[in-house]
Amino acid sequence: MISRLVRRWTLLLVAPIGCASVIGLLPGSLSAQSPGDVQWKMHSINDQSPYEACGAADLNGDGKIDIFSGDSWYEAPSWTKHKVRDVPASAPNPHYYEDFCDAPMDVNGDGRADIVTCNYFGKRVGWVENPGGDATQPWKEHEIDLPGNMETGELVDINGDGRPDFLPNPGNVVVWYELVSQKPAVEWKRHECGKEGAGHGVGIGDINSDGRRDILTPKGWYEQPADANSTWTFHQEFELGAAGVFILGRDVDGDRLTDVIAGNGHGFGLYWLKQSLVDGKRIWAKSSIDDTFSQVHTLLFADLDGVGEPELVTGKRVYAHEVEPGATDASLVLSFQFDRSKGQWSRRTIFHGDPALNAPKDAKDRWALKDFPKGTAGTGLQMAAIDIDGDKDIDLVCPGKSGLYLFENLGTK
Repeated sequence: MISRLVRRWTLLLVAPIGCASVIGLLPGSLSAQSPGDVQWKMHSINDQSPYEACGAADLNGDGKIDIFSGDSWYEAPSWTKHKVRDVPASAPNPHYYEDFCDAPMDVNGDGRADIVTCNYFGKRVGWVENPGGDATQPWKEHEIDLPGNMETGELVDINGDGRPDFLPNPGNVVVWYELVSQKPAVEWKRHECGKEGAGHGVGIGDINSDGRRDILTPKGWYEQPADANSTWTFHQEFELGAAGVFILGRDVDGDRLTDVIAGNGHGFGLYWLKQSLVDGKRIWAKSSIDDTFSQVHTLLFADLDGVGEPELVTGKRVYAHEVEPGATDASLVLSFQFDRSKGQWSRRTIFHGDPALNAPKDAKDRWALKDFPKGTAGTGLQMAAIDIDGDKDIDLVCPGKSGLYLFENLGTK
């Protein structure tokens, strides 16, 4: 039987330090929020880390939540760095490292959190084995599949069996992986939905309200059949362009229909698509949430203020590409709340950095750790939303090309 010990590091989906600007943050400082807003304290885990993925779980069995990012894990509460594998820079582009996902999961059923991962240039889905005992020893890499170039991936229970599956985002095919055996050997089953919906972005949401999670793509959605092993029907109903990962399915306005939330991964804009039914036909109306920042890649829902209604958390992926709209603008980590009575979104700033004012004009010479001020936080390709310090509220771990940072939730004041 597959073990259900899984440390989730996002609360998402569906009902499915150095110089900073005056309104930014210094290491260990407090965010300047309005009364009633969540207050945040920023901690630099590694301000020289270039990796854009992260996960949080108890990696050494001491009961404390650690952080995994790139080639290392960071031991709580001192955040001592333990390098446990090699993650090379991408041969075609040294500004990227071959670590596009770090999702904690007990893959082999030994009671320890391993890391499910994927990369872009290597086209590889795999998992990294926690050795246990002295977890500072090298972690072993295991290949699962080679589906294509992947932006990132996510662990989510797709087929409703109570166990997490892995949904990556190869641009050429929509595919997900089910862990079907842990012992005596680890075995993953590949489920291919099709190619017609594939593109930049993927996500989950129960679009047709049948109780099953469908797969969202930039071009529409794949309907999950009663038997997830059967054919998934594709519905080409909207066009999101270069959407971030994840695309989120959630009933935003309370009409009991699942809406779609997505970011523009390589331009400006965060938006939502409201679903309506007219004579039994789905109609999608696109509205802006915020069009003032760019490179919106990762999104999740988390109950940051503890009142029971999760907020949308996202921000700027620093140098998603070094030359594209808004690339050198100030970095942001943000949360948004939808007021159903007013039908509008409100924005809260968790971090606001400074722009890369002296970035080289030639994109090939740009490097986030040099161009942006030390202590610049972004949202990378993943965030971890988890109670990392055991005080019963949700903290945020934010990785990126400009460093790895923890935002400690201090509650509302």
